[in-house]
This record gives sequence, structure tokens and C-alpha cells, in this order.
Amino acid sequence: MKLRTRLIIVFLSILIIPTIVFYICLRIISANIGLVELDVANQIMALVFLLLLITASFFCTWIYYSIFSPISKLNEAMKEIRDGNMECVLEPQTHDEIGELFQNFEEMRLRLKESAEEKLKYDRESKELISNISHDLKTPITAIQGYMEGILEGVADTPEKQEKYLRTVYNKAKDMSRLIEELTFYTKIDTNKIPYNFSKINVYNYFSDCIEEVGLELESKGIILGYTNSTDKDTLIIADGEQLKRVINNIISNSVKYLDKAQGIIDIRVKDSLDSILVEIEDNGCGIAPKDVPKVFDRFYRTDASRNSLKGGSGIGLSIVKKIIEDHGGRIWCTSTEHIGTVMHFVIRKYQEVYRS
Repeated sequence: MKLRTRLIIVFLSILIIPTIVFYICLRIISANIGLVELDVANQIMALVFLLLLITASFFCTWIYYSIFSPISKLNEAMKEIRDGNMECVLEPQTHDEIGELFQNFEEMRLRLKESAEEKLKYDRESKELISNISHDLKTPITAIQGYMEGILEGVADTPEKQEKYLRTVYNKAKDMSRLIEELTFYTKIDTNKIPYNFSKINVYNYFSDCIEEVGLELESKGIILGYTNSTDKDTLIIADGEQLKRVINNIISNSVKYLDKAQGIIDIRVKDSLDSILVEIEDNGCGIAPKDVPKVFDRFYRTDASRNSLKGGSGIGLSIVKKIIEDHGGRIWCTSTEHIGTVMHFVIRKYQEVYRS
């Protein structure tokens, strides 16, 4: 039975039952009195009935507008939510239980709206990731096919050409491997299952080894690498060596893509910063526009889609960097000047022994 029907039954009960009881009582009394008193009794009964009608009407109207009307509005709003309209605002009008119900509904609507927007964003970013990866995989695959055909058809007819073709194929295969690794790592970020193996790392020795490894690759590309480390030789940090290396490689890889000067330069500086170490990786590339600087660590964000489509990259490299640094309890930020270059800064806390007396 609907609430509206119950309200009508209550209204009739309040009105009719007391009237009938009162009428029966008057009839019993009127059997022992005269006609004049009977007329008075009938007038009293009519007055009581009128008073009951007014009182019942008032309370039923009050109940309707304080309960049934809000419930009807809430029902309509829930239908809108069901149909996918998250913009149906339901402002509480009272401070009672109905108002609290409206407030809870509004909080639920906002959370559902936020969740729906996040899902749409995630779906859009996932499609963009697939599109980026597909495009970036197609480029090296096409190059590998072209160079291999050149070898098979005898275009590379000298040992020097053959070595050049094979080295190009090798480099393109490495690019493919890196893209696939980024995609795999992205899924781990999304499920928050990045495998970390934290240990004490000597800052001086660790960065010296990293620079030696990175320097060989940059040298083969004709890029000058500068390196200074002003930290104490016994400075330690707690970090995952492999993941920290991923941070450095991703930043340098991103810098290399946008080197636009005749002579590319990348400078790495490791410094003391109170209870932390500060690492700065600077390049002399094309720089980043001020409006884009705060967004460079956003997932899938690429400052110039048309330019980046030529440069390659999934758009998740720097978001991976940010995630790893933050999981190390550190912080990362970027400064840049257009047409001059970009500096990536990140800090990681030093390890300090705790002595107990």
C-alpha cells in the first residue's frame, strides 16, 4: 500500500471514527432528553465534526508537505541519477531527518559524479595510451622491416652499411622493448603493485656508476654529459637502486627527445640539501611553456600532441618518475624556460643512523 493511500485512510479515520462515536453517544443521551436538547446536541456534533475536519486537514497537509513532497522530489532525483544525469542538485530545505536525507543524497551524488568522471578520464587515458603505444610501436617496426629488406635485397652491399643497418635495427628493437616495459610498468602503477627492493645506497658510488652507464649511450648520440656530485662520499639513502635508475633514465630519455640545439647538452648535479640529497638534471632543449610546466608529470600529458607524435613516447614516462620518487618519500618538480632548456629537480631523504643509549 502506498504512503499516499495510508495518509488518506488516516485522514478519514481521524475524521469519521470520532464523529461516529460522538454521534452514538449523543443518540444515547438524546433518548432521555427533549427535542430542544436534541437540536443542541446535533449542533454540537456538527461543530465537533467541523473542528475534526479542520484539524485533520491541517495535520494531513502538514505531513504531506513535510514528508511526501520531499520524498517525491528525492524519488525523481534518484530516477535522474539512474538515467545517468549527475547534475540533479537536491538542496536540503530543513534541518530535520528529511534534510539530513537530502544532504546524504547530495554527498552520494557528488561522489558518484566524481567516480563517473574519473572512469571517463581513465577510459579516455587508456584509449590514448593504446593509441600512443600503437603509433610508437609501428614506427620502429616499420624501420626494422625497411632495414631488414635492405639487407635481404643486397642494398647494404658493404660491411659498413650492413653494420649500420644492423645497429639501427638493434636500436629500434630497444625502443620497442622500452615501450613495452613502460606499458607493463604502467599496469603495476595502476594496481599499486610496483615491486620495490629498498636498501642502503651510497650516493657517491651509485651516481658515479649511473653516469658511466648513461654516458656511453649519450656519447654514441653525440650529446655532451656533464656531472658533478658535491655530497659527502659516505652519504647514504634508502632507495631501490633499479627503480631510481628508471627515474634517471626516463628523465634523460625525455630530455634527449627535445634537444633542439646543434650541440645537445645534459648536465646532472647531485647536491646536499639539509637532511636530503637534491638531484638536478638539466638540458638545453626546446624548453616548456609556463602553462605546461605544472602538468608535465600528469599521466598521458604531452605538451604538444602534434610535435610529440613525431618524437614518440607513451606520455607516461614522467608520471612513472613522479610515482617512484613519491614512493621513496621524496618530491619532484620542474623548472623550464622556453627555447633555453629544462631542469628536473628531485629530493630524497638521507639515511641517518639512530643511536640508542
